[in-house]
Amino acid sequence: MSKDRCRWSLNYGDLLFLKRLLKYDSILLLLASSRRRRRSGVGRRVGVNLLEASGRGAALHDTAEVAPSTSQTQGLSRRRTGSGEQQQQGEAAASLAAALARERVKRRWEAEREEKEGPVPFWQRTWFLALLLAMAAASFAIALLLYLGLDLPEASPAQSYAADPDNVVEITYGSVIKLMHERTKFRLHSHDVPYGSGSGQQSVTSFPNVDDANSYWIVRTQPDTSTKQGDPITHGTIVRLQHMRTRKWLHSHMHASPITGNLEVSCFGGDNESDTGDYWRLEIEGGGKSWRQNQRIRLRHVDTSGYLHSHDRKYTRIAGGQQEVCGVGDKRPDNVWLAAEGVYLPVSQRK
Repeated sequence: MSKDRCRWSLNYGDLLFLKRLLKYDSILLLLASSRRRRRSGVGRRVGVNLLEASGRGAALHDTAEVAPSTSQTQGLSRRRTGSGEQQQQGEAAASLAAALARERVKRRWEAEREEKEGPVPFWQRTWFLALLLAMAAASFAIALLLYLGLDLPEASPAQSYAADPDNVVEITYGSVIKLMHERTKFRLHSHDVPYGSGSGQQSVTSFPNVDDANSYWIVRTQPDTSTKQGDPITHGTIVRLQHMRTRKWLHSHMHASPITGNLEVSCFGGDNESDTGDYWRLEIEGGGKSWRQNQRIRLRHVDTSGYLHSHDRKYTRIAGGQQEVCGVGDKRPDNVWLAAEGVYLPVSQRK
């Protein structure tokens, strides 16, 4: 073999590729040498057996004569094995050089193609991610619109006003309000969950969170009256409160409430279904003539004469953490309410 040394110009990728090829070639060489050793070992064992069978009469003499020939045979096999290994190493080096040449040609071709066509634009690499983000934003916007626009009346409760001491806000028909229990600060609340006892109608509770959408009530007039939306509401007027989400009316009757056994307060009926059990008489505390925001009021049920009432005794199961709302027959500190958050329609006419 030639002893001239070759100069190699390799980068990091060529070195990794060369390492893999050398590892593979060394495994092949190890396998080939192990096979040759097994074959030579079998040949030696066969020769020894033949010598023992033929030399029964003169074993020591024959063995002395055969031993040198066996060592000579082993020397020849080693020389042949060494020449074979050198030949295989030469073939491996040739295959390695060919593989490196192919890899260089491939990389050169890719570099030339990139120079001609230019780099891939950013939008082509990220269009799928941009599409996913756009779809997520559209889904969120649709869900938000559905949530805010579901069952909204003439005005949106999202535009609720806080009390302004310099601007007196009057409660008018068509306003959407939250009634706050004065002592516990819970809001009058309902949801599509029936009572487990009593009438089995839709339950009414008082709820601790201020931003709950199930605490909005629309102030309505009695049917077949001349009052209209935007009219102010005076002391002694009979009103109806319609739950905004479920469209049912604040109702009471002689059934017993679940916790205290007082008059049950529920939600009943619908847009075209209402009776006198939905009538509540407004009583303004402190001698006020018209209902205003943050003004202390009581609501007295017309049929049962019970005042709308709540207390700090709470449900523990389905409406856990919410207070009972019921009706009681006498005036108490726990049946005072105030109009808090909401959408207050402007006064259209004064009587």
